[in-house]
Formats: sequence, C-alpha cells, structure tokens
Amino acid sequence: MSSPAAGSPVARARLLPGNTLAGRFLVFQLLVVAVVLIAVAAVSVAQSAREFRDVRGQRMIAVAENMASTPIVRDRYDDPFAAQVLAPEVDRAVALSGADLAEIADPAGIMRVSSDPARVGQRLDLRATLADEGRAWSGDIDVEGTHRLVGQVPVLATDGAVLAIVSVSERYPSVWELLGGAGERLLIYLGLGAALGMLASWLLSRRINRHTRGLDIAELASLADHREALLHSIREGVVAVNNEGFITLINDSASDLLGIGADVVGHRADEVGLEPAVVTFLLSGGGSRADGSDVVITTRTRVLALNRRAARSQGRSIGTVTTMRDSTELAALQAQLSSHRSVTDTLRAQTHEFSNQLHTISGLVQLGEFDAVRDVVGTLTRRRAKINEAVTQHVSDPAVAALLIAKTSLAAESGVTLALTDDSHLSALAPALATDVITLLGNLIDNAVDVSVGSADARVSVRIDDSSGLLLAVSDSGPGVPEHLRESIFSRGVTSKAQVPGGRGIGLALVRLVTAQHGGNVEVSDAPGGGALFVVRLNA
Repeated sequence: MSSPAAGSPVARARLLPGNTLAGRFLVFQLLVVAVVLIAVAAVSVAQSAREFRDVRGQRMIAVAENMASTPIVRDRYDDPFAAQVLAPEVDRAVALSGADLAEIADPAGIMRVSSDPARVGQRLDLRATLADEGRAWSGDIDVEGTHRLVGQVPVLATDGAVLAIVSVSERYPSVWELLGGAGERLLIYLGLGAALGMLASWLLSRRINRHTRGLDIAELASLADHREALLHSIREGVVAVNNEGFITLINDSASDLLGIGADVVGHRADEVGLEPAVVTFLLSGGGSRADGSDVVITTRTRVLALNRRAARSQGRSIGTVTTMRDSTELAALQAQLSSHRSVTDTLRAQTHEFSNQLHTISGLVQLGEFDAVRDVVGTLTRRRAKINEAVTQHVSDPAVAALLIAKTSLAAESGVTLALTDDSHLSALAPALATDVITLLGNLIDNAVDVSVGSADARVSVRIDDSSGLLLAVSDSGPGVPEHLRESIFSRGVTSKAQVPGGRGIGLALVRLVTAQHGGNVEVSDAPGGGALFVVRLNA
C-alpha cells in the first residue's frame, strides 16, 4: 500500500493524534485514566464528607450541650435583652468550637440570640430536628441558601419541658476543601497516578503505532478487506501454517483442492482430516521442501503440485506458506502418453517378432522346405491362438483382452511369462470403465514386468474378478515392496527404477487416483510365492 502524499487530506489527518489507531488508543487511555482519577477523587470526597459529618456533627452537639447547660443561658434566655446579654456566650461558643453560627431560639423556633445579629427574630428550621421533642439532634439544614451541618440541643426545665433550643452549625466545606482535608498524600498519589497513567498510555500508543505502521482504523480495515479479496481470488490454493503447526490462513481454492472447509483456521493441520502425505508436507521442517521446488502428492481424488516457502517477518520465522495447484489433468495426460509409449513398445516388440518369423519363412521358401514352412506357420498360428484363447475365454471385454494379449507378447520379449489365472472372469464393460481398467492393468503389469526381468522365475500373474465389484490382482516375481515403502510408492515421483526420459513414478500414483475416483482402494502385500502382490478393488 503506497503512502499518502505530503499535504494530502489523509497525510494532514495523520498529524492529528486521534486519527491513527495509536492516537485513538492514547486518547481512550487518557480518558480511562481521567475517569479513574475522578472516581478516586469522588470516593475521597465522599469519605471526607462522611468523616466531617460524623466528627463535626458530634462536635456541634457537644458545643450546643455546653451552651445549654450554662447557667446564664438557662436564666436569661427569655430576657427581653437576651440578644445583648447572651451575645458573649454565643460568640465564645463560635470562637472555641470553630463553628460558623451559634443561636438560641424559643420552642416555637423564633431566634432570640445569634452570633449573626441579622438573624435575630428569624425562624429556626425545626422540620427535621428532634430538639423540640427534648432530644439532641445533628443533621443537615439549609440556612439562607447555604448547606450546613447543625447540632441542636434543647434547654430543659426540671419537669422536662423544652424551654429553648440551642443550635450550633458549620458550613459544609467545598469539594476542594474536602480534597485538601483528605491530606496531601492523596493529592500526591492522584498526581503520581495521573502521571504514570499518561506515561504508560503514551508508551503503549507508541508501540501500537509501530506495529500498525501508523495506519488509522479505516486504512487497517481497507487493507484487511483488500488482502482477503486478493487471497480468495487467487486460482491456486494457498495455506499458511505457523511454527506450532496451526493453520492460520486458507483460501477457497485450497479448501476445494484439499476437501476441507474454511473453518479449519485455528486448528492443527493434523487434526482437520487432511491426507497423511499432505500433513507431512505442511508440518515438515525446512530443507528441500521449503526451498520453493514443486512436490507432487496424490490424494484420494486429485494429483496436487505443492510449493512450500518459509514465511518471515522482521527477520523472524513465523511459519510457512504453501501454494498448490491441481495437476490431475496433467497426470492423466502423462498417463495417456505412457500408455501410448507402452503401445508403441508392444508394436515394436511384435514387429520385431513378426520380422524374425517372416525372415524364417522366407528362408525356408528359398530353400524349398515347404513342409517346414507349413510346420512353422502352424506352430505360430497355434501359439497365437493359444494366447488369444487363454485371454478371451476369461475376458469378454475386447479392449481389456487386447491389452492383455499385447502385454503378454511384450513381456515375452523381455523374457517374462505373463499369465492370466484360471479363476479370472470379466464381462463386457462400459467404455469409460474399460478405459480406466486398461489404465490400471497397464500400469500394474508394466511395473510387474519391469521388476521381474532377470529374476529366477520371471513370471507375472494377473487375476480379474467381477463377481462382486471389480477386483484386479497383479503379482510378480521381483524383490517385493518393503513394509515402510508400501504407502509412499503411491506418491507421484516415487520409484525404485532407473530414471528415463519422460519421468518415472507416475503409474502407481495414477493407479491410486483412478481407484479413488471409483470409490475403491489399492493395497500392496507380499505375493505367496515371493515378490509383490497389488490388489485393486473398484465399486464398479
């Protein structure tokens, strides 16, 4: 993604800290820090207010009780000149207690004495008090628009009657006064917490900005959408696996080729039902499988060409990326080419055989040995008829029968006896199925003949049975297949034979592919008389 040009709206927007993901995160973190600080301050203010109410409320009651018990107050509270006589008492109560206002009212609430002379004659708020009932009380009242903490105590006669009410009040402190009252340590802690919170938020935003390359949220979303669109529009399959073996990315083509869903992301590659060969390829370490060269793997229904490369970020390995493409059609074309080459070899062998026979007949004719000519022609005719009969009496499909007859002659050319078992039976097949059976038998017989050449008893046995499904069994007199190779020999490119132009290791891979396409299976084991036994079962 190219960077915006200097002076463009996007570039100017990035200069604002709130327009990048890191900037927005920083603003959000600062808001969180501010909310936390405000919450702490609010709790501190509430605690200070509660402490003020409890401590100072008791203090107001104590001061009011002290005034109510003073003899001069009890004697002169109803004096016409009480405001002048008792003024020193209320002023002394205010000075000694730290209260703002000290007052004496009659039982009806009319102010007789007050430390604020302007309030004399006004009515004392007795709506919430218990003092008019003869009990001390402290609580909150509003005096001339000011919220105050008040303590009220009755002046009682000897018979318990309320003679007067003494009220001492103090204005509630402001929020800043409450915060200051909470102590300097709280302010220090709040300031330190704010500084640390802002520093941590700034450092974290720097880290986020570095990891997001300074992109804002819209650009990140656009980049992710663009990446997803490109990934799923690629014709080749793409699978990413991290260092722990978990699938981190897969596109639609890879899901189709591997026969798995897109929901495998986040699962281990060996837990999603992939072919063992594919799992081994995806989870294997470096080396030749991670150098970018193609590796061809045969699955149940496809031939896949896989290419695997290491993925690195900032010099650190983060896993591997495997691309794959469907090579099934290419493998089929290679099989057809191999089949045509086999036909060519068969025709060449028969041409060579017929040429020798014609030379023999020509020589006998020139010598005038007509009886010998008749004997040679008869022998050749009977031998050919015997081969044809040995095949056609068990195999009714003409294409398969022709293949077996041709392969018999080709095997004989290599010194190998190819024989069809007596219990074999095959009815006429549909053209498409006959073509696949020819592919299967042709490849199995070619491999069997190749490994049997030079053995003590060079022999290949073929058994065909269509009584229940379709069974094809080919055994040879070669060295057999070791136990540990009986799975890998079906992978494309795996062969024990010498390399030739055009490649090796295609036949058995194609055998497994064609077998899987018919819902069947192919197995390899030891033949009873030595060598290998390949058995193909089709749900025909």
